[in-house]
Amino acid sequence: MIFDLLTTVDQGGCSSKLPAAKLALALKVLPKITHPNLLVDIDTHDDAGVYKLSDTLALIQTVDFFPPVCSDPYEFGQIAAANALSDVYAMGGAALTAMNIVLFPSTKIPIEALTDILRGGLDKCTEAGALVVGGHTIDDYPPKYGLSVSGTVHPDRVITNAGARPSDIVILTKPVGTGTVIAGKRTRNAKEKDYAAALASMKLLNKHGAELMQEFNVKSATDITGFGLLGHALKLAKASGVSIRINSSNVPLLSGAYELADLGCLPGAGFRNLEFVEKECSFGEGLDYNLKMLLCDAQTSGGLFISTPAKNADALLARLKKEGYPASEVIGEVMASRSDQAVLSIL
Repeated sequence: MIFDLLTTVDQGGCSSKLPAAKLALALKVLPKITHPNLLVDIDTHDDAGVYKLSDTLALIQTVDFFPPVCSDPYEFGQIAAANALSDVYAMGGAALTAMNIVLFPSTKIPIEALTDILRGGLDKCTEAGALVVGGHTIDDYPPKYGLSVSGTVHPDRVITNAGARPSDIVILTKPVGTGTVIAGKRTRNAKEKDYAAALASMKLLNKHGAELMQEFNVKSATDITGFGLLGHALKLAKASGVSIRINSSNVPLLSGAYELADLGCLPGAGFRNLEFVEKECSFGEGLDYNLKMLLCDAQTSGGLFISTPAKNADALLARLKKEGYPASEVIGEVMASRSDQAVLSIL
């Protein structure tokens, strides 16, 4: 390894996102953008924008970048690319092209580290079947990297965060806890095997998950990133006009994440996420505090949060487990919205 990127940041990856409440405050005064071909806009805070090009083709556009989430530059490039590509997959699309977004301190870190970051991003895009066609660089510290990604989907097959319906079953395809494990790595409390498992999870593309969602005619999904499991679940529930019950004991956790949370390796982003969701959540009496915080832990390149009709849930879960997402679990159910009931109920 040429340079340890974690020495440049206090919080990296999606933990560095602007708090959801402040983002909503900044956006609320902006004029609404409307167009007959704009299928998904900013209103529901979905994962990407979708623009209809023809009766059979729609364009998906997204962008994501962040400071280092791991030590090794090549792995950072892989994870940042997988994270950016994930927004296309959450919409049920296929990635087409990508452009690098680079902020790099040319006098403070060996330039070879930048080469490794870009190589990691390129290799992950190649795995995804997307072409890296250019980019933009700024000299800045600490380093940041990500991609602007364009993808495609059939206009009638767009998967959004607004399509969940009562009686749907909720499936999560990756374990949570990346923010906590990375914090444990910084404090030297994380075991190397647990850190390696977290990196592997973040590098895993959601591509096959998107393909399976299309095969099973899923209408609603999102990916779990900086606002944590509960933050993204809340956004999906509100966009869909439903409530969601989550069984916390069914949520898959990364190896070592609970133990690290118990040691106090809880990144600040988790507390900001809890503040964002808690007014619209009902937490079960006796809910384990560490587990509660892991549900709010800011994820980087997390899994797909899938709302699927109950009749398809078992078959979809089995395929997900078989085809690359062995940690997939049913974690909850969708219910009709009621004025006397919280948007999210956490058991």
